Amino acid sequence: MSTAAEKLASPRTWEHWIGGQLTPSDSGQHLDDLNPDDDSVYARLAAGTTTDIDKAVRTAQEAFGAWSQTLASEREAILSRAAGIVEQHREEFMDILVDEVGSPIGKAAFETQYGIGCLRAAAGVARQVRGQTIPPDMPNRLSISIRQPLGVVASIAPFNVPFLKHTKLSSTPIATGNTVVLLASEFASVTALRLAEIYKEAGLPDGVFNVVTGLGADIGDSLTTHPLVKAVMFTGSPRVGKHIADLCGKNLKRVVLELGGKSPMVVLKDADIDAAVGAAVFGSFFFQGQACMASSRIYVEKPVLEEFTQKFQGAAQSLGMGDLRDENTWVGPIISDRQRERVSAHVEDARSKGANVLTGGEWQGNRYKPTILTGVEEAMTVCREETFGPVTSVYPVNSPEEALQKANDTVYGLSAAVFTQDIDKALTLAQSINSGMVHINAPTVNDEPHVPFGGVGDSGFGREGTDIDIDTLTEWKWITVQLPGGS
Repeated sequence: MSTAAEKLASPRTWEHWIGGQLTPSDSGQHLDDLNPDDDSVYARLAAGTTTDIDKAVRTAQEAFGAWSQTLASEREAILSRAAGIVEQHREEFMDILVDEVGSPIGKAAFETQYGIGCLRAAAGVARQVRGQTIPPDMPNRLSISIRQPLGVVASIAPFNVPFLKHTKLSSTPIATGNTVVLLASEFASVTALRLAEIYKEAGLPDGVFNVVTGLGADIGDSLTTHPLVKAVMFTGSPRVGKHIADLCGKNLKRVVLELGGKSPMVVLKDADIDAAVGAAVFGSFFFQGQACMASSRIYVEKPVLEEFTQKFQGAAQSLGMGDLRDENTWVGPIISDRQRERVSAHVEDARSKGANVLTGGEWQGNRYKPTILTGVEEAMTVCREETFGPVTSVYPVNSPEEALQKANDTVYGLSAAVFTQDIDKALTLAQSINSGMVHINAPTVNDEPHVPFGGVGDSGFGREGTDIDIDTLTEWKWITVQLPGGS
């Protein structure tokens, strides 16, 4: 892989990707895309306008007519080739994830492999877009249903797992015969633009996949409300997600929202404590806690509270914070000044109100040391709100029933974990926790391309995943043929 110095010596200027080519913004302006580890300029991105959005959507609509008629085998072949090309460029994508968003190399490797797997899984979806034959209530009638693609799909991606989301929010729409306009995060656009180039190399027709960069606050509404956009797939904050849902509701658009979380992890007294500690470390501090599924609330039965807490504290203190390309490095930088201020504010508010900081609570450059809080009370901001940083709280509970009550005492409901060796308790809690996903004896941070991924409450609406996306991204049509004859 290239060194960070080599990559940052001459930052590349990127334009939008519209109609199969790099296209300058209507504004002629660019934004600085910073490396969060030292805030140096990593790349310069076109500053998108509503005119750019309109151009991208109209281009996607023009491409839709022909693309929607392609054979499943054609879409399958293109996506399979794209996966192979990404695999050839694996180290390049890992480099981008390290330098653009501050991914430790282990996270970058995972995310790149996920993107490859996502493209391959989506290739298989092309052949799964099937209809039905329906028993008719009238004689001599052939009654069938078919699925048809919707049209232009707007995909809006976050900064934290950009390549994962860029592949996930484009490949299945493409596999089902739709076209895509992707609005990438201003902090993480380069993997989207490189993916666009790779799609073209794989044979994707011009206009099927388009990327607009810029500030979502300025141009996001023009994308979600565009009359030619038929569905919106968004990953981001609950505040923005609710705004998008409101816009989509008014305009009768389909919408999938994958939002934030305050994910609970429950550790019962019969749990394998070492396994639970390992899952807590991974769930709390993966990508320095900048994950919607992060284990930010850990409920531990009192008989094992001291053992768990001591081991968890020691494990957190041992996490590497060195060079991001060192495989021993776990904790990288927080993405932006705004998010750094949020992390500091949450911890300082808790500290000032009496919480104990067992470890962490300090900055090392733009990195925040893994932080474990105890004694967190209701009045503390961190008790209820998502921090989106390497900060978690440990709470004692007296029983599985109390753990369940506390786990469900939230407006969120994305992911949860339960650690116990009692299968009856495990399944009871898994079914009772109000969450879109529950993992038994495994971390809250879990994802695969083909599963129904998503949450409830303020964690979102709908599900992502190759199989379930077929329902979201296609329209049913009922067709009958009245045959001659009959009584």
